Amino acid sequence: MRDMIDGLLDQWSVERPDLDARPMAVVGRVLRLAHRLEGRVERVLEPFGLALWQFDVLATLRRSGPGYCLSPTALTEATMLSSGAMTHRIDRLVSMGWVERRPDPDDRRGRLVALTPAGRDLVDAALEARFEEARAVTDALPVRRRRELADALRVLLLASGGA
Repeated sequence: MRDMIDGLLDQWSVERPDLDARPMAVVGRVLRLAHRLEGRVERVLEPFGLALWQFDVLATLRRSGPGYCLSPTALTEATMLSSGAMTHRIDRLVSMGWVERRPDPDDRRGRLVALTPAGRDLVDAALEARFEEARAVTDALPVRRRRELADALRVLLLASGGA
């Protein structure tokens, strides 16, 4: 079965036979799939009134464990945003009632960002839909191939400088 990327590779082999376009078989598909998956996730989150960035911040807090709070620095690092962008996003989530700022009991000058009960309920409901969407997409592969793909993608992510 051929896809769009196969066609692009065929064209490059004719137009620029001096270039080895084979790596684009992987990179092109990863980029195209990432774009499609992002759109699917946005559609899944829409009924919850969540943008992808909001879900990412709320889910990061939710998976942090009981207390569901992190310092702004830890939250920034976990979501790979700049501190300025995170401050703005936290402000918006506070105004929506989904997170709150609390004093840090271990640092009297510090603050923590914590899920509110409303934020926890919202992200828990959205998580179920989000995980179901991921399952629906990955069900196209047998379990063994999913594990192999996850392992291969991990290698590429780490090789690209990701964590």
